[in-house]
Amino acid sequence: MDDAQLLRYSRQILLPEVGVEGQERLLNAKILIIGLGGLGSPAAMYLAAAGVGHLILSDFDVVDLSNLQRQIVHHTDDIGKPKVESARETLLALNPLIQITPLYQQLDDATLLEQIDKVDIVLDCTDNLPTRFAINQACVKTQTPLVSGAAIRMEGQISVFRSDKPDSPCYRCLYPSDEALVETCTQTGILAPVVGIIGSLQALEAMKVIMDVGETLTGWLLFMDTWHNEFHRIKLVKNPNCPDCQ
Repeated sequence: MDDAQLLRYSRQILLPEVGVEGQERLLNAKILIIGLGGLGSPAAMYLAAAGVGHLILSDFDVVDLSNLQRQIVHHTDDIGKPKVESARETLLALNPLIQITPLYQQLDDATLLEQIDKVDIVLDCTDNLPTRFAINQACVKTQTPLVSGAAIRMEGQISVFRSDKPDSPCYRCLYPSDEALVETCTQTGILAPVVGIIGSLQALEAMKVIMDVGETLTGWLLFMDTWHNEFHRIKLVKNPNCPDCQ
């Protein structure tokens, strides 16, 4: 690291659990963020600011006026622009020392597998079950750590799935049925800070995995109810009949 990097990341480096070695791990890391909406926005901004060396941004949508209430990586002038390009501009303005690769396309199974195989960790910031299943399946095949977040109304949840660890369940263990009911923010609404909290936690968990520090949410589901200010941590176990990880 040069002097500018040491100064920029000094507050992290001061942490004994991080230090120069931990910061170097972040600088050398490559992270794929799928979905640049309410969850992906804060996650990408914190990872960029923290000095993750290479962020790959995947989204095939464009910025809409209705996004701006919660998708803080985008601005009013970005309406109509691809979200990956809008996010890239914001992130490079925040930290010009990192590399950003935008993927403005809907990833099919083969491309998804190819992209996930190139990175150290994946953040699932999407909002539909088929895409989540496809991401999980690719992460299992490549043994790539996955940080999965979801939020709706005033509730959110997050977990870390480590297919590179023999005892870790996968996302499909949590939702074994293709017919699980998954509502979206478009249908039911969302209070803006809720996605901010979950997206920030996704960034935090990804950094902990990259730096190999602290206790991650591997094997746990953290559920957040902001209406009642309650957090619950639920133990997850591998499904012996899981179609993805068995």
